Amino acid sequence: MNGIFITFEGGEGAGKTTVLQQIKDNLTAKGLPVVVTREPGGVYIAEQIREVILNPTHTKMDGRTEALLYAAARRQHLVEVVLPALQEGKIVLCDRFIDSSLAYQGYARGLGMEEVYKINEFAIETCMPSATFLFDIPPEEGLKRIQANDTREKNRLDLEKLSFHQHVAEAYDLLAKQFSERIQKVDALRPLTEVVADVEGRIEDLL
Repeated sequence: MNGIFITFEGGEGAGKTTVLQQIKDNLTAKGLPVVVTREPGGVYIAEQIREVILNPTHTKMDGRTEALLYAAARRQHLVEVVLPALQEGKIVLCDRFIDSSLAYQGYARGLGMEEVYKINEFAIETCMPSATFLFDIPPEEGLKRIQANDTREKNRLDLEKLSFHQHVAEAYDLLAKQFSERIQKVDALRPLTEVVADVEGRIEDLL
């Protein structure tokens, strides 16, 4: 595979989705072959699973059920979108990947990061990102951004208490230390233009 797989991670309201779209436009304008996708979702089957996972009415969903559904969506997305694009030599920019499951289900839900990794190891086999940008923002600030954004998709995770989102942030810190060669922190509190320029510069270094 000649392409490069880059993932964007972070808590709710960190701005990674907005940054990702701007970087895609900038790289495409330079003539680079870019594919932008997201998890859970990206393809029809995975989008159907996404609707089940994030439906605000599904408050009874068990944590293990949630973890398994994310892994299933990830597998389908991988074989339909990510792997073919990488084989074609494209730059794949993905909004969330395995680190989200480790942080949200493994740590914040208390299932254990190692256990959740094992589920996902079956789903992704050996496919891991070349680089991961972790958009670092205090959970309180991220949730304020969500409340102020009327156009953003509201989902089941937005209903969680602040303590849940604080646990997610703690998990990401642990992952950044554990996988320091892959995960790069990005200060997401800065103005959007600064964050975009920063991440775009790092991607160009990777290329």
